Amino acid sequence: MTRSRYVAQAGIIAAIYAALTLIVLQLPSQLGWGLVQFRVSEAVTVVALFTPAGIPGLAIGTMVANAFMLTQVGPLAMLDVVFGSVGSLLGAAWMWRFRKRPSLALAGPVIANALIVPAYLPILLKGFGLYQVPFLGIDLEGHWLAMYLFGVVAIALGEAIVVYGLGLPLYGGLKRLGLGRLVEGS
Repeated sequence: MTRSRYVAQAGIIAAIYAALTLIVLQLPSQLGWGLVQFRVSEAVTVVALFTPAGIPGLAIGTMVANAFMLTQVGPLAMLDVVFGSVGSLLGAAWMWRFRKRPSLALAGPVIANALIVPAYLPILLKGFGLYQVPFLGIDLEGHWLAMYLFGVVAIALGEAIVVYGLGLPLYGGLKRLGLGRLVEGS
């Protein structure tokens, strides 16, 4: 693959991921951010099974989408810009590495986000008073470890639902359409 093709693919992937994330962030609910997340854009991570350009593309897309939160949240959102992007980078790299075993590969973004995002999310959410999960009757104010552990489970569950529930069928559809041959230039 030529360098210009690689950069173009990464740019397209970044734009698609960022656009889908920003659409979800505009919804009145907190599905795209917070302690319990269902970012439907995470289904797009399956493109990392088809091209290594998915690795920087998804990381940059995450960075762009999370940077939008700077306008909403303020400087604390830099935690999400930096560490959320690292999570996407690691998850996508895992996916590319295990691309021959899609079910295992899809675990990459689930594990990376579940371990990384809850580490900084309590700091970010504290500014909003979001240490409470009212529908579960949970108040974790001042309990970072409990908040982190709850976040690991909540983020992993939301991520797994999106990545496996939406991403796996998307992968199958893209594969049937011949995306692998298209991105390789065959």
